[in-house]
Amino acid sequence: MNEKQKMQLADNVTLFDANDKGLVKERRYAKHLCMQINNTQPDTPERSQLLKQLFGRIDLHIEAPFFVDYGYHLKVGKGFFANHGCTILDSAPVTIGDNCLLAPNVTLSTANHPLDRVQRAQGLETCGPITIGNDVWLGAGVTVLSDVTIGDNVVVAAGAVVTKDVAANCVVAGVPAKVIRQL
Repeated sequence: MNEKQKMQLADNVTLFDANDKGLVKERRYAKHLCMQINNTQPDTPERSQLLKQLFGRIDLHIEAPFFVDYGYHLKVGKGFFANHGCTILDSAPVTIGDNCLLAPNVTLSTANHPLDRVQRAQGLETCGPITIGNDVWLGAGVTVLSDVTIGDNVVVAAGAVVTKDVAANCVVAGVPAKVIRQL
């Protein structure tokens, strides 16, 4: 099994070498597209073409700067909006539903590093998926970690760190994020 196949297991157990030449090449390509998107005016044919290369479509709104690791693991629904400074580390699938708003400096991180210092130094990682339902608003500076599912109609308060699944129709806040109100 090669390193990409190990990564794509996305089971948060299987270690893969993030420094594998093929994975590095794919990340560089995605980062190059992000750099071009970030340096292109919105609502231009050039930007639309770049968005199509990265997402396979153009009907989404992204404010610069925007960053992804691979791009091909990211699937977004209709009405997607990412504000300035959005970072999506998509070693594993990141699925975002319709009408989702990501405020400034939101981070979605599917990647994890081992606790073992030797494995960390070798560049080994694990990863797990992130799934976000429809009509979700992630406030400024929110971080969502791997193996998390956020239900429909959820508001995540600014600065929260989501480490566990969040049921639909609620507001969560804090570090780690906890339900503070039902909607």
